[in-house]
Amino acid sequence: MFPSIASKKQSDKITTIAFYNVENLFDTIDDPKTLDDDYTLDGKYKWTNKRYKIKLKKLGSVISQLGMNRSKNPPAIVGLVEVENAKVVDDLVNATNLRKHHYGFVHHDSPDERGIDVALLYNKLVFEFLSSETFVLEIENEPGVRDYTRDVLKVTGNLHGELIHVLVNHWPSRRDGYEATEPKRLKAAALNRTIISQIKDKNYDAKIIIMGDFNDDPASISLKNLTSDDFINPMEKLLNKEKFGTSTYNKKWNLFDQIIFSKNFLEKKEGKLYFKHAEVFNKKWLKVFKGKLKGSPFRTYIGPWYQGGFSDHFPVYAFLKKED
Repeated sequence: MFPSIASKKQSDKITTIAFYNVENLFDTIDDPKTLDDDYTLDGKYKWTNKRYKIKLKKLGSVISQLGMNRSKNPPAIVGLVEVENAKVVDDLVNATNLRKHHYGFVHHDSPDERGIDVALLYNKLVFEFLSSETFVLEIENEPGVRDYTRDVLKVTGNLHGELIHVLVNHWPSRRDGYEATEPKRLKAAALNRTIISQIKDKNYDAKIIIMGDFNDDPASISLKNLTSDDFINPMEKLLNKEKFGTSTYNKKWNLFDQIIFSKNFLEKKEGKLYFKHAEVFNKKWLKVFKGKLKGSPFRTYIGPWYQGGFSDHFPVYAFLKKED
């Protein structure tokens, strides 16, 4: 149990909520049940313990800085995708720049064929974990052939004493083309709406945060279906296809990484958290500094070639404040 005075000091400041696609955070051990062979010593990427530790240190450095420009504390909550297992999440919260910040985490194994999962980090000083649950996304590559993908993770807890529900998502990719894969993301949106309905059936005024790598931009039909008229998506104003987003493809920007809030986060009520502002964390040192990929996220690999970067996505974060 941490001293209550620490929690009191943090509760008086702006709170940061963050999300980060950490790009293939694999350990070096072969899991015979998943397609993780590329990230082993003898695999395609020659993934070594040294490279693994470098990535942990770099990711920890990024996470520790999210929102520090306003909140003066690292994030209270961080959604993660592309983590292999509980071990890598545990290694991350114990990395050099994070171990002093009292992070706990929630992780469940998902049926994804590559073995990548979603997870949630939370600062034990300000977030009281209550429960977690996963929801299976049942989709098919073709009739009768299941596509094993990531579950939706729901975490419930008290943030600065206020009950919130957080849904962490990693929706199916566009690898086989936008139109061919769009129905899968529409199903993911529908699954989220089902989870939201279940939450609201118990408490209609529940505060809900949806975050993830949606593999669709804020204006996509899937995201519009998800937000409907009862959520706000502050990321919608941030995308500029030519200059700004969280990831690039064929020199065009996308903003797949988003944090979405139920509309009651707009209400300023005494003692309650409300939404202030959202940003993309895209510091110069997170970007490729020269060549044809200049300005894009500095990733761990380009093709089979090790670059020693952070991730192929920039993280996103939002600020909440408690009304006095």
